Order: sequence, then C-alpha cells, then structure tokens
Amino acid sequence: MGADPLDAVVPFQVDALDARGRAVMVGPMLDGILDRHNYPESVARLLGEMIVLTVLLGTSLKFNGKFSVQSQTNGPVALLVVDFSTPDSVRAYARWDDDAVAAAVEAGDAGPEALLGKGILALTVDQGAYMQRYQGVVQLDGSTLEEVARNYFRQSEQIPTELRLAVARLVVRGKDGKSKSHWRAGGILAQFLPDTPERMRGADLHPGEVPEGVSVPGHVEDDAWTEVKALLDTVADDELVDEAVGVHTLLYRLFHERGVTVSEPGPVRDRCTCSRERVAEVLQSLSPDERAESIEGGEIKVKCEFCSAEYRFQPTEFD
Repeated sequence: MGADPLDAVVPFQVDALDARGRAVMVGPMLDGILDRHNYPESVARLLGEMIVLTVLLGTSLKFNGKFSVQSQTNGPVALLVVDFSTPDSVRAYARWDDDAVAAAVEAGDAGPEALLGKGILALTVDQGAYMQRYQGVVQLDGSTLEEVARNYFRQSEQIPTELRLAVARLVVRGKDGKSKSHWRAGGILAQFLPDTPERMRGADLHPGEVPEGVSVPGHVEDDAWTEVKALLDTVADDELVDEAVGVHTLLYRLFHERGVTVSEPGPVRDRCTCSRERVAEVLQSLSPDERAESIEGGEIKVKCEFCSAEYRFQPTEFD
C-alpha cells in the first residue's frame, strides 16, 4: 500500500471483533495552527495531542454544528481549546505561563500530565441555536489525555474505548541549507460495540462500575475486546506519525488476520470560523460603557485568539 494523504480521517470496522473506530494522521493542518503562535515545543506537543483527540471524536458525531474540547487546569498550561466545526474545520489555541513551562522543561518534568496539572476537561456538542447543548465533564487529575478519554467513555458513555495519540516535530533541511520544522500527529481510536448490550457494558468495567442488573461473574473481560486492546497496545508512536506508513497500512498491520473494512477518508482543515460580522455581533451585544472600555487610539481592535486575525471597528459603527 502507498502512503496516505495527510489531514484525513479514516473510519474502520473489524466485524470479527465487534469493533469500530477511526484513525488519522495530520500534517499541514497542524503546521498551520501551530505556526501562528510562538508556542514552546512542549506546549505545541500537548495542543497537538488535543487536536488529534478532538478530530477523532468530532468526526464520529452525526450532527451539524460544533464539537469542542477544552481543558481548564492549575498547571503551566492553564487552557487548551480545540473546536471542530462540521464538516471538516479545525481551530485551536493554548494559554500558558512562560516561566512555569520553562521551569518544568528545565526540571525535566514537561510531560502532558505535569503541564496540565489538575482541573477539568469539558466536551461540548453545540448543534445550533435551536438545539440544547450537551456537555460532558471529566476530571483531570494528573493523567494523560489518553487515560482521561478512556475514563470519559467508560464513565459517561459506558462504551469500552481504547486510543493512542502521538505527536512529533520533524526538522528538514532545505536546498538553501536552512532547517525548517514540520509537525506531524496521529491517533487511532477503537470502540467495542457488539450486538449484545450486555457484552459491551461488562467488557471493560471494573466490578464496582458495572451497571445494576448486568451480571459479570468474576469480571471476565470479553475476549474480542481483550484482543483489540492488545493489538492497539502494540502500536508505536512513530507508526502514528510516519507518512511512509500511513493510516491504511497501519490498520492492515493491526487487523489483517481478522479482516478490517475501511471507509472513504474524510478531510480535516485548518479553518477558523471567525469573521468580521460575528465579531461585530458580539460587540453590538455589549453595553455602550463596555464598548467604550475597548476603545484604543480612537478605534476598537479585536484579535482572534485562534487564527490571530485582527478586526478594527470605529465606535460610531455601534451607535
């Protein structure tokens, strides 16, 4: 199999193991998002993981609207926000403390768990003005994003879920002798969805988490789901970010003995949803006093935190 195009999500299913999932590898889209901000490398890696996680989850939802993943914590990286707007738009940004991140790097403790610290991770589905928003919240307690996502699906959705995330920075030397960085990130998510609900509910729960009425004698994990988890555990980080491998080849390596079916890849793009009209609507909703506080040099300037676009308005536009 040849290399797959980047910035595309590939849905797959393994009928023999009652598993379905998605896999993705992103490159130019990730470069576009990260290059707009002077992120420290450790912060860029963390945001890259969050982007992959959001893409894997957002592209699996059947709705028109926006899916957002946001962390709010007491760590050096206090805020991460990633929005996926259907059908294919992604935007993201991070807010961090320079001194705290630098100190963590110097101390050799700049992993995702340390940078995030403790707080919450909120997953929000917004289907528009006439639909009720749904939000799920899970605690961040020093775990990795992978562990947090597993816990969220186990506790909130009661769907056995396994996933892997990886981010890498590639340094390429051009013909002019200058080096340029490129980011690559990838991930794979699999869920256990058998026809019998009892198998799904009992497959990946600790005895104390088994729903009432579901019998799991001795908590014997389902063999099919055990195999899926064991196979995903063999995935190395470099396989998730290596263009020479690609998503289709990775899925074949994992599941060819059981048979894997893949669907048409769906693109994901670096595309912010901000506009002058939307910013103007927000400013119009403010009181005159609140707008007056925003006037600087005789005009109102608003900069999008996601894409860094700057919008300028005359105060008289809102009279």
